[in-house]
Amino acid sequence: MDPDTMRGDGGDIYWRRRMSVLVAVLVVVAVVAWACSSGGSGPERASSAQSSPSVTPTTDQLLAGLRTLAMGTGSPSPSPSPSASPSAGAAATPSPRRRPGEPCADDDLVLSLQSGGKEQIYSGDQRPTFIVTLVNTGSVMCTVDVGPRAMEVRITSGADRIWSTVDCVSGPGAEVQKLRRGVPYVRTLEWDRRRSSVDCRAERSAALPGTYVATVRMGALRGGKGVFHLR
Repeated sequence: MDPDTMRGDGGDIYWRRRMSVLVAVLVVVAVVAWACSSGGSGPERASSAQSSPSVTPTTDQLLAGLRTLAMGTGSPSPSPSPSASPSAGAAATPSPRRRPGEPCADDDLVLSLQSGGKEQIYSGDQRPTFIVTLVNTGSVMCTVDVGPRAMEVRITSGADRIWSTVDCVSGPGAEVQKLRRGVPYVRTLEWDRRRSSVDCRAERSAALPGTYVATVRMGALRGGKGVFHLR
Protein backbone atom coordinates (compact mmCIF):
# COMPACT_ATOMS: atom_id res chain seq x y z
CA MET A 1 0.00 0.00 0.00
CA ASP A 2 1.21 3.40 -0.78
CA PRO A 3 2.41 5.24 2.25
CA ASP A 4 0.85 8.39 1.05
CA THR A 5 -2.44 6.65 0.74
CA MET A 6 -2.06 5.41 4.34
CA ARG A 7 -1.42 8.91 5.54
CA GLY A 8 -4.76 10.00 4.23
CA ASP A 9 -8.13 9.23 5.70
CA GLY A 10 -7.57 5.53 5.44
CA GLY A 11 -4.31 5.82 7.31
CA ASP A 12 -5.94 7.61 10.15
CA ILE A 13 -8.52 4.90 10.45
CA TYR A 14 -5.79 2.26 10.51
CA TRP A 15 -3.83 3.89 13.34
CA ARG A 16 -6.96 4.47 15.35
CA ARG A 17 -7.74 0.76 15.24
CA ARG A 18 -4.21 -0.07 16.31
CA MET A 19 -4.47 2.26 19.31
CA SER A 20 -7.85 0.80 20.31
CA VAL A 21 -6.42 -2.73 20.34
CA LEU A 22 -3.40 -1.59 22.37
CA VAL A 23 -5.61 0.14 24.93
CA ALA A 24 -7.84 -2.94 25.22
CA VAL A 25 -4.78 -5.14 25.85
CA LEU A 26 -3.52 -2.79 28.56
CA VAL A 27 -6.94 -2.80 30.24
CA VAL A 28 -7.05 -6.62 30.25
CA VAL A 29 -3.53 -6.81 31.68
CA ALA A 30 -4.48 -4.32 34.39
CA VAL A 31 -7.65 -6.22 35.29
CA VAL A 32 -5.76 -9.53 35.47
CA ALA A 33 -3.05 -8.00 37.63
CA TRP A 34 -5.66 -6.46 39.99
CA ALA A 35 -7.48 -9.80 40.21
CA CYS A 36 -4.28 -11.65 41.07
CA SER A 37 -3.28 -9.14 43.69
CA SER A 38 -6.69 -9.02 45.36
CA GLY A 39 -7.23 -12.75 45.09
CA GLY A 40 -3.93 -13.60 46.77
CA SER A 41 -4.72 -11.37 49.72
CA GLY A 42 -8.38 -12.34 50.02
CA PRO A 43 -9.23 -15.54 51.89
CA GLU A 44 -5.76 -16.22 53.19
CA ARG A 45 -5.27 -12.73 54.52
CA ALA A 46 -8.73 -12.67 55.96
CA SER A 47 -8.05 -15.99 57.64
CA SER A 48 -4.76 -14.81 59.09
CA ALA A 49 -6.35 -11.54 60.09
CA GLN A 50 -9.12 -13.40 61.89
CA SER A 51 -6.81 -15.86 63.65
CA SER A 52 -4.03 -13.50 64.67
CA PRO A 53 -6.04 -11.24 66.99
CA SER A 54 -7.06 -14.20 69.13
CA VAL A 55 -3.42 -15.24 69.63
CA THR A 56 -1.42 -12.01 69.67
CA PRO A 57 -3.30 -10.18 72.46
CA THR A 58 -3.29 -13.27 74.70
CA THR A 59 0.42 -13.76 74.16
CA ASP A 60 1.12 -10.09 74.80
CA GLN A 61 -0.91 -10.10 78.02
CA LEU A 62 0.87 -13.20 79.31
CA LEU A 63 4.30 -11.78 78.53
CA ALA A 64 3.34 -8.47 80.06
CA GLY A 65 2.13 -10.20 83.22
CA LEU A 66 5.32 -12.25 83.53
CA ARG A 67 7.45 -9.14 83.03
CA THR A 68 5.46 -7.30 85.68
CA LEU A 69 5.84 -10.12 88.22
CA ALA A 70 9.56 -10.42 87.46
CA MET A 71 10.00 -6.69 88.05
CA GLY A 72 8.10 -6.90 91.34
CA THR A 73 5.44 -4.38 90.34
CA GLY A 74 2.53 -6.74 90.16
CA SER A 75 -0.31 -6.75 92.64
CA PRO A 76 0.38 -9.15 95.52
CA SER A 77 -1.54 -12.36 95.52
CA PRO A 78 -4.05 -12.68 98.37
CA SER A 79 -2.55 -14.60 101.24
CA PRO A 80 -4.56 -17.64 102.30
CA SER A 81 -6.27 -17.14 105.61
CA PRO A 82 -4.56 -19.20 108.34
CA SER A 83 -6.52 -22.21 109.46
CA ALA A 84 -7.40 -22.50 113.18
CA SER A 85 -5.08 -24.84 115.19
CA PRO A 86 -6.87 -27.76 116.85
CA SER A 87 -4.33 -27.87 119.79
CA ALA A 88 -5.20 -24.03 120.31
CA GLY A 89 -9.03 -24.78 120.44
CA ALA A 90 -7.89 -27.41 123.44
CA ALA A 91 -5.82 -25.06 125.04
CA ALA A 92 -8.30 -22.24 125.25
CA THR A 93 -11.62 -23.69 126.37
CA PRO A 94 -12.68 -21.64 129.42
CA SER A 95 -13.84 -23.42 132.54
CA PRO A 96 -17.58 -23.04 133.22
CA ARG A 97 -18.58 -20.47 135.80
CA ARG A 98 -19.54 -21.88 139.16
CA ARG A 99 -22.69 -20.85 140.97
CA PRO A 100 -22.72 -19.98 144.68
CA GLY A 101 -23.42 -22.96 146.92
CA GLU A 102 -22.06 -25.61 144.55
CA PRO A 103 -19.49 -28.12 145.88
CA CYS A 104 -15.98 -26.70 146.01
CA ALA A 105 -13.54 -27.72 143.30
CA ASP A 106 -10.23 -29.15 144.46
CA ASP A 107 -8.38 -26.50 142.43
CA ASP A 108 -10.06 -23.78 144.50
CA LEU A 109 -9.10 -25.20 147.91
CA VAL A 110 -5.91 -24.74 149.90
CA LEU A 111 -5.40 -27.18 152.79
CA SER A 112 -2.71 -26.83 155.47
CA LEU A 113 -1.73 -28.24 158.87
CA GLN A 114 0.36 -26.70 161.65
CA SER A 115 1.52 -28.06 164.97
CA GLY A 116 0.15 -26.18 167.98
CA GLY A 117 3.21 -26.62 170.18
CA LYS A 118 5.89 -23.97 170.14
CA GLU A 119 8.76 -26.35 170.60
CA GLN A 120 6.91 -29.34 169.04
CA ILE A 121 8.14 -31.43 171.97
CA TYR A 122 5.57 -32.89 174.34
CA SER A 123 6.63 -34.27 177.69
CA GLY A 124 4.73 -36.13 180.38
CA ASP A 125 0.99 -35.62 179.98
CA GLN A 126 1.18 -32.86 177.41
CA ARG A 127 -1.04 -33.57 174.40
CA PRO A 128 -0.04 -32.57 170.89
CA THR A 129 -2.39 -30.13 169.20
CA PHE A 130 -2.79 -29.37 165.51
CA ILE A 131 -4.43 -26.56 163.59
CA VAL A 132 -6.02 -27.46 160.23
CA THR A 133 -6.89 -24.62 157.84
CA LEU A 134 -8.99 -24.81 154.68
CA VAL A 135 -9.35 -21.77 152.39
CA ASN A 136 -11.56 -21.25 149.34
CA THR A 137 -9.72 -19.31 146.62
CA GLY A 138 -12.57 -19.52 144.10
CA SER A 139 -14.65 -16.58 142.94
CA VAL A 140 -17.88 -17.63 144.70
CA MET A 141 -18.98 -19.28 147.92
CA CYS A 142 -18.88 -23.09 147.79
CA THR A 143 -19.66 -26.01 150.11
CA VAL A 144 -17.38 -28.76 151.35
CA ASP A 145 -17.55 -31.68 153.78
CA VAL A 146 -15.05 -31.20 156.59
CA GLY A 147 -16.23 -34.14 158.70
CA PRO A 148 -13.70 -36.57 160.28
CA ARG A 149 -14.11 -39.05 157.42
CA ALA A 150 -13.72 -36.53 154.63
CA MET A 151 -10.93 -34.51 156.29
CA GLU A 152 -8.54 -37.04 157.74
CA VAL A 153 -5.75 -36.19 160.15
CA ARG A 154 -3.32 -39.08 160.51
CA ILE A 155 -0.31 -39.62 162.78
CA THR A 156 2.46 -42.02 161.81
CA SER A 157 5.86 -43.08 163.07
CA GLY A 158 7.88 -44.34 160.13
CA ALA A 159 5.70 -46.91 158.39
CA ASP A 160 3.58 -47.47 161.50
CA ARG A 161 0.09 -45.97 161.39
CA ILE A 162 -0.49 -44.68 164.93
CA TRP A 163 -3.73 -42.75 164.89
CA SER A 164 -6.40 -41.41 162.48
CA THR A 165 -9.62 -39.40 162.73
CA VAL A 166 -11.45 -41.91 160.51
CA ASP A 167 -11.12 -44.65 163.12
CA CYS A 168 -14.24 -45.34 165.19
CA VAL A 169 -16.25 -42.31 164.06
CA SER A 170 -19.61 -42.06 165.79
CA GLY A 171 -22.65 -40.45 164.18
CA PRO A 172 -22.96 -39.50 160.51
CA GLY A 173 -19.35 -38.33 160.30
CA ALA A 174 -20.25 -35.59 157.76
CA GLU A 175 -20.03 -31.85 158.37
CA VAL A 176 -20.81 -29.58 155.43
CA GLN A 177 -19.42 -26.07 155.64
CA LYS A 178 -19.96 -23.00 153.47
CA LEU A 179 -16.65 -21.47 152.48
CA ARG A 180 -16.58 -17.87 151.36
CA ARG A 181 -13.73 -16.64 149.23
CA GLY A 182 -10.65 -15.96 151.35
CA VAL A 183 -12.36 -16.75 154.68
CA PRO A 184 -10.53 -19.75 156.21
CA TYR A 185 -12.19 -22.65 157.94
CA VAL A 186 -10.10 -23.55 161.00
CA ARG A 187 -10.22 -26.71 163.08
CA THR A 188 -8.11 -27.49 166.16
CA LEU A 189 -7.41 -31.13 167.07
CA GLU A 190 -5.87 -32.63 170.16
CA TRP A 191 -4.32 -36.07 170.31
CA ASP A 192 -4.60 -38.04 173.52
CA ARG A 193 -1.27 -39.86 172.85
CA ARG A 194 -2.99 -43.23 172.34
CA ARG A 195 -3.11 -45.46 169.33
CA SER A 196 -6.29 -46.08 167.31
CA SER A 197 -7.41 -48.77 164.89
CA VAL A 198 -10.37 -49.77 162.79
CA ASP A 199 -11.30 -52.22 165.52
CA CYS A 200 -13.13 -50.02 167.99
CA ARG A 201 -13.34 -52.81 170.58
CA ALA A 202 -9.56 -53.21 170.75
CA GLU A 203 -7.74 -51.72 173.72
CA ARG A 204 -6.04 -48.45 172.90
CA SER A 205 -2.44 -48.53 174.05
CA ALA A 206 -0.32 -45.46 174.78
CA ALA A 207 2.10 -44.22 172.16
CA LEU A 208 5.81 -44.63 172.96
CA PRO A 209 8.27 -41.77 173.16
CA GLY A 210 9.70 -40.91 169.79
CA THR A 211 9.30 -38.79 166.66
CA TYR A 212 5.93 -38.60 164.93
CA VAL A 213 4.52 -37.03 161.79
CA ALA A 214 1.02 -35.57 161.46
CA THR A 215 -0.60 -35.13 158.03
CA VAL A 216 -3.97 -33.95 156.72
CA ARG A 217 -5.76 -34.98 153.52
CA MET A 218 -9.08 -34.46 151.80
CA GLY A 219 -9.49 -36.75 148.84
CA ALA A 220 -6.73 -35.77 146.45
CA LEU A 221 -5.75 -32.72 148.52
CA ARG A 222 -2.71 -32.85 150.80
CA GLY A 223 -1.93 -30.26 153.47
CA GLY A 224 1.71 -30.77 154.28
CA LYS A 225 2.94 -32.36 157.49
CA GLY A 226 3.96 -31.50 161.03
CA VAL A 227 6.82 -33.24 162.83
CA PHE A 228 6.79 -33.43 166.66
CA HIS A 229 8.30 -35.46 169.46
CA LEU A 230 6.92 -37.32 172.46
CA ARG A 231 8.90 -37.77 175.62
